[in-house]
Amino acid sequence: MKGKRKANANQQSLATISYETIKYLEKRPCNEQNEEVIKDFLKALEPFKLTKAEKLQLLNHRPTSAVEIQLMIEESEERLSEEQIEELLDVITSKLPGKESMDSADGAAEQMDQS
Repeated sequence: MKGKRKANANQQSLATISYETIKYLEKRPCNEQNEEVIKDFLKALEPFKLTKAEKLQLLNHRPTSAVEIQLMIEESEERLSEEQIEELLDVITSKLPGKESMDSADGAAEQMDQS
């Protein structure tokens, strides 16, 4: 009996975590991306020689400032010049769906929650 209770508690915890993760990701910029957008973006990132983890962070967060880039890319000051950071920001804004649409979606979701 103890084994079944523990399994049910673990399943309930997993369901909660899955639900919360999905709700969180629905509000993030990565929600608007598809396979084609991601492939195009990754191809455009090749000249920057970023790690897989750095590319994933850029995809998930869609940074819009040099400060955000510095937080996501290890040793960015040594690895990238200011011009390269600006080029990277241009690639991000041109290849990934806009954050503006996410901001309006967040506002609409908040209004629906209040209703």
